[in-house]
Amino acid sequence: MDLYQALILAIIEGITEFLPVSSTGHMALASAMMGINKAPFTKLYEIVIQFGAILSVVVLYARRFLDVRRISFYLKLGVAIIPALAFGALFKKHIESVLGKPLVIAVILLVGGVILLFVDKWFNRPAVEKEEDVTYRHAFVIGLYQVLAVIFPGLSRSAATIIGGMQQKLTRSLAAEFSFFLAVPTMMAATAKSLLDVYEEHPEVLSTDNLQTLLTGSLVAFIVAVMAIRLFITYLQKNGFRIFGWYRIIAGAVMIGLILAGYIPS
Repeated sequence: MDLYQALILAIIEGITEFLPVSSTGHMALASAMMGINKAPFTKLYEIVIQFGAILSVVVLYARRFLDVRRISFYLKLGVAIIPALAFGALFKKHIESVLGKPLVIAVILLVGGVILLFVDKWFNRPAVEKEEDVTYRHAFVIGLYQVLAVIFPGLSRSAATIIGGMQQKLTRSLAAEFSFFLAVPTMMAATAKSLLDVYEEHPEVLSTDNLQTLLTGSLVAFIVAVMAIRLFITYLQKNGFRIFGWYRIIAGAVMIGLILAGYIPS
């Protein structure tokens, strides 16, 4: 993977991380289209730049996220992250094998789009409008929804947790914000685990040049994500998920066609 390819992946990550369209799926498919080998550094890069994008939440919501007096807020995030940590450890090999199969990701992308077409009709009576009213039970259930994205790469962590929040009667915007907050400890843990694995198994990957690429990619993903998250919240407050559902269906169908035609390795 050269710097040009790394920057393309970082831009894709920044745009898609907070949208319910699966940033992981888009990066995996983009990598396949560009012929990027799934080397240890490539896998590490895709995880680290996700954390770079996630840090935009800390900046945009600094007053709320960094208020250490809100102990219950941090505890709820802790409760919500438990299911993903447990299933991530159990299904790590499964996740890695599926991520290498663009056809599976494209199918999940399409199926997830169909689900998004109906989400606004299924959960149209929100009762929880304030973050303070989110209970530990709400947080845990949302965490269970996040597990679906862990098991099925291409589903979208953002989509799964936002739908989980709406199913728990959170408003669309509150569900989205809780999803953003939950992403911070989730990706922090994933990044730490990936760095540790690479250090133990492939220490040569952590060269000065590669570390510079990681920092550059993370910075690009962060900047793009700051813009994307503002636009997404503004759009979501006035509109629903149908446009994202149709996008996923079209994108998934096109990708399946390209894979079957041999333009993208399956």
